[in-house]
Amino acid sequence: MATDSWAQAVDEQEAAAESISSLQIKEKPEENGTVTNATDSSSVAAKSEPEAETKPADEDDEENKAAQSLLNKLIRNNLVNTTNQVEVLQKDPNSPLYSVKSFEELRLKPQLLQGVYAMGFNRPSKIQETALPMMLAEPPQNLIAQSQSGTGKTAAFVLAMLSHVDPNNKYPQCLCVSPTYELALQTGKVIEQMGKYYPEVKLVYAIRGNKLQRGMKLQEQIVIGTPGTMLDWCSKFKFIDPKKIRVFVLDEADVMIATQGHQDQSIRIQRMLPKNCQMLLFSATFEESVWNFAQRIVPDPNIIKLKREEETLDTIKQYFVLCNSKEEKFQALCNIYGAITIAQAMIFCHTRKTAGWLAGELSREGHQVALLSGEMQVEQRAAVIERFRDGKEKVLVTTNVCARGIDVEQVSVVINFDLPVDKDGNPDNETYLHRIGRTGRFGKRGLAINMVDSRMSMNILNRIQEHFNKRIERLDTDDLDEIEKIAN
Repeated sequence: MATDSWAQAVDEQEAAAESISSLQIKEKPEENGTVTNATDSSSVAAKSEPEAETKPADEDDEENKAAQSLLNKLIRNNLVNTTNQVEVLQKDPNSPLYSVKSFEELRLKPQLLQGVYAMGFNRPSKIQETALPMMLAEPPQNLIAQSQSGTGKTAAFVLAMLSHVDPNNKYPQCLCVSPTYELALQTGKVIEQMGKYYPEVKLVYAIRGNKLQRGMKLQEQIVIGTPGTMLDWCSKFKFIDPKKIRVFVLDEADVMIATQGHQDQSIRIQRMLPKNCQMLLFSATFEESVWNFAQRIVPDPNIIKLKREEETLDTIKQYFVLCNSKEEKFQALCNIYGAITIAQAMIFCHTRKTAGWLAGELSREGHQVALLSGEMQVEQRAAVIERFRDGKEKVLVTTNVCARGIDVEQVSVVINFDLPVDKDGNPDNETYLHRIGRTGRFGKRGLAINMVDSRMSMNILNRIQEHFNKRIERLDTDDLDEIEKIAN
């Protein structure tokens, strides 16, 4: 597969993101990169499609979903060893259900099999075992699949696109829609890697800033891009003949519907496609809004869902520390800190302001602390997580930006400097589980310490105890022998 010269320029621009040399958080600049068009080699500026809604200034806002998804992709080098069971709902319940244990069973084109192995895939992941036979079937089968980052989902639908393409036909045959330019670029890298030995198949990016000459027709077989530009290329500029599309992939559906306008644009693209076009939709979550969207996009689908195994608290020892103020919480943390510095620890705060203050105070005390916040550029956050994962900093102070989806296996201590609450001030039990679930993995003992500084936070802690039916013991910070044994 031909690697477009502009991709390297974007890679270099992304890699040049500033390293974190201090705890000061910088404003995020407008993201852009210089790219070269795949068809006319002219330089253009490729920018993320702007978010339709301005993010509120409230520092307690949830992390932007697209940024979180991109962060997961940047920091994950290997497939996640998931224990989740795959649940399959077939369009035709009487049809035999096929799964594969090797890529050879799929009878791929030799050049694609070579590309798969070159990427380091030795055997299919759990979701690939079931999804690939459906995606590669003849006649094509539509699919709605739940899949988190790191399960091999992108490689699966890329393999499907590359398999269904006829390289002799010099026109677009596969469309892949992603919520942002950055996420589209990540998928494009997978296409380039897997198609390394298939140079006849070419790729072009439908992204804002990639200006094509009016009246031209694309000759690349695969088009990947964002919904607005993809819609314009299909309808307004007619660079793409939608009636010739054989595969339509909609990735990150839960992220897609979080951005105003993307849902409508995606539906309009889908309506232009032929009835025999294969529709593939992927989402990390399947709340009702995502499910309704998926059903509008994908007719008569096979469905793959992940049965989530309950995270256990059995191997995690939970304590709380009673304080009277933020300053007392900090002093208690300093007392605890000496017992946990040998281990990897994560400290969660409710707001960016508190996280910044706490990291600064710990730094002034001479501790090696990393700070992770949603105000950082995604590449900066990835660099902080990699440093923490490599053990260069032993303690990571963060907001909920790090509460989900990011695996740092060495963490043995989690401290809730602030207890997790929802926007109404009620206990956020799911976030609590995600936070402390970062410790006590793989049968190891873990430690969770909760800071309580008011009657209200004590009430929240009691409700968390009731929800999980798990006693949380009071910890005396003058007697740390017990937690030192657990932490170290």
